[in-house]
Amino acid sequence: MKFAPNRLYVESYAKCPNCGILLYENPANEVPETVRANSRIYCSAWCVDWEAEREERRRGAAEAGT
Repeated sequence: MKFAPNRLYVESYAKCPNCGILLYENPANEVPETVRANSRIYCSAWCVDWEAEREERRRGAAEAGT
């Protein structure tokens, strides 16, 4: 969640691209396990790994279907 410079409203919401958990700009509220990978911010290393495994499963299913 990114607040506007005047701190009166939320300028944008940042969510984990995998699970959708809301990520805060304030480190005090930010989950300590926050990970940056593939130029995106994830809530944890688990979400990064899970997304990579999901893509592998999808590629495997596409190859098996062809």
